[in-house]
Amino acid sequence: MNTSSDMSFFSLVANASVFVQLIMGILLLISCISWSSIFSKAFSVGRARRATREFEDAFWGHSDIINHYQRISNQGGPKETMERIFDAGFREFLKHRKMPGSDPAVVLESARRAMRATYQRELDQLESSLNFLATAGSVSPYIGLLGTVWGIMNAFRGLANVGQATLAHVAPGIAEALVATAMGLFAAIPAVIAYNRFTDDVDRLSNQFETFIEEFSNILQRQILIPPGH
Repeated sequence: MNTSSDMSFFSLVANASVFVQLIMGILLLISCISWSSIFSKAFSVGRARRATREFEDAFWGHSDIINHYQRISNQGGPKETMERIFDAGFREFLKHRKMPGSDPAVVLESARRAMRATYQRELDQLESSLNFLATAGSVSPYIGLLGTVWGIMNAFRGLANVGQATLAHVAPGIAEALVATAMGLFAAIPAVIAYNRFTDDVDRLSNQFETFIEEFSNILQRQILIPPGH
């Protein structure tokens, strides 16, 4: 057990036992992956929110659905989430509507299925990495606690070799062990905050997508009543 008076963070990490250092390394890796996921998810969710708002403004302010569909189909670059839902549903609608003797109920149901399938794929993409953040937030404190318990056990075992135990003998070992707990909390707290925030954002987007699917299905149902070419 090291009884050095140097109690700086880096000294405590360097003087910790190999097992505690391994725990710290795992926590550092979890923290780095968590922050990478947080920045990536913040960008993707923020872009999805802006794109959804812009699409809804353009869609509900555009009276001609055909022209709106053609504009989205012909635009360069990748489509955003709600654009893909709209594109999948309306393409399926037009394909089945052109078939001779097509059943209006089948046409509408095909469009709805296409939109729901695209919606589910987009939702899965938005929810990616959230499971890791949830796991990091729940597991990291326990990993840090494991390192702390192990470090404290080593500190007290070291006292067996000391004739008279003093605070100077036990303090460095306990401090080294508590660093593991601190690192566990450092990894867990941002992950939990980010998970809760992104889960709420994704739920809001999911509700917007589902609402659009229902409203657009109503529009398609009215379109079915209008003969093609009118």
